[in-house]
Amino acid sequence: MSEGGTTIEYTPTWVVAVVCSVIVFISLVAERILHFFGKYLKKKNQKPLFEALQKIKEELMLLGFISLLLTVFQDRIAKICISEDLAHQWLPCKEKKEVTIEHFQTLFSSFLPNGNGRRVLAEPADSTAYCTTKGKVPLLSNTALHHLHIFIFVLAVVHVTFSALTIVFGSTKIHQWKNWEDYAKDMEDDPEGVVKTKITQVQEHDFIKGRFLGIGKNSEIQGWVYSFFKQFYGSVTKSDYITLRLGFIMTHCRGNPKFNFHNYMMRALEADFKKVVGISWYLWAFVAIFLLLNFVGWHTYFWIAFIPFILLLAVGTKLEHIITQLAQEVAERHMVVTGELVVQPSDNHFWFNRPRLVLRLIHIILFQNSFEMAFFAWIWVQYGFNSCMMGQVRFIIPRLVIGVFVQFVCSYSTLPLYAFVTQMGSSYKKAIFEEHIQEGLVGWARKARKKNKGSGFKRPSNESSQVGPKEESPLVFEMDKVNGKESSSSAV
Repeated sequence: MSEGGTTIEYTPTWVVAVVCSVIVFISLVAERILHFFGKYLKKKNQKPLFEALQKIKEELMLLGFISLLLTVFQDRIAKICISEDLAHQWLPCKEKKEVTIEHFQTLFSSFLPNGNGRRVLAEPADSTAYCTTKGKVPLLSNTALHHLHIFIFVLAVVHVTFSALTIVFGSTKIHQWKNWEDYAKDMEDDPEGVVKTKITQVQEHDFIKGRFLGIGKNSEIQGWVYSFFKQFYGSVTKSDYITLRLGFIMTHCRGNPKFNFHNYMMRALEADFKKVVGISWYLWAFVAIFLLLNFVGWHTYFWIAFIPFILLLAVGTKLEHIITQLAQEVAERHMVVTGELVVQPSDNHFWFNRPRLVLRLIHIILFQNSFEMAFFAWIWVQYGFNSCMMGQVRFIIPRLVIGVFVQFVCSYSTLPLYAFVTQMGSSYKKAIFEEHIQEGLVGWARKARKKNKGSGFKRPSNESSQVGPKEESPLVFEMDKVNGKESSSSAV
């Protein structure tokens, strides 16, 4: 038998069979649950949520590959040697006794409550001796490598869980607006309202009275302050919904005044969920930077909690301020309007004229908050509440309070605000069409483009620029363009 523990050669066969059977059984149960959940989503025609489920499976596959790499290369990593001086720099905790090679070999496991530095993975007998003969120490012990492995798994699970909870709670909030949608449709079907020519006093409109704060620099400052606090209570009112809904329909669906804006908003949110639930490369880069800077004295685990908190407040304030800007534009230009009050959607109201940037920021907020909660849970379970990596109680309580606050506000305020306000951009999302119509339009546009390219048609110089070999609907090409943009953004 090896010094690192009993090998398979001397392990009872029934033990090996039982352990393998239990692991395989658990894996199959998890796979079947995901499979039947996917079939349920398909049956309910929830393709965006089904694609989000596929994204979760991709993340789990990535975790499995990371686990495989850590397992296969653990011995080689343990034989990478560095000097003792370098090994004792940037430690997460202060050393309580003289540093030895044995102490470094169990760097993270020494923080366990029992302090026995037990080995979780098989520690090769010659891993320490290999570096000792060179007067150096291993780069990373197998115990620390195993703990890192667990942390990556916990992080991914917590992120997927928190993202799903955010979407569920946010969708519940948005479903409450369904009554406003029905009310708006009833107003449009009112025969008396169709016959009469309505004159709207802009300053007396509920939307303007609730959002317009005057003209000048003081009103601009007041608008930002008002938007900051508005995100915490009644972030979207009935007048906000009805007015912005009408602005969207008059801009993008003028020929369909009975367009179901609520259903479109829900389909768009479900399509965005698959982008939020994944872990992009820049989020993994953030994890690496945090692990690098999390050394004693910096309290990085405390300050990092403020990143999602500040981003959340900034995004919520910006979204509320966009609604205020829409009201400001109408109030400054008109005193009286014929018919209903209509706002003008525009990308100019968003940061860098990019409404999609808001989704990227929400993705970062959810991930960083999940990271904070996952790191806290991992330290507590792996090393105990009194671990030096956990920090003092005066640092722990604010972190937990901020984490719960971010999750709650993002679910019930910021996400519904995003789903509503980002429709006020200059263009619409492909979710404006039902799924079967989307596929038909996009396929038609692509075939038309291929046909035009293959024909090699060239317009004569004296021919009018308005004449072509075949007229195609601009709506079709717009759908293809929107589909391409969303596909490219999801690949980042």
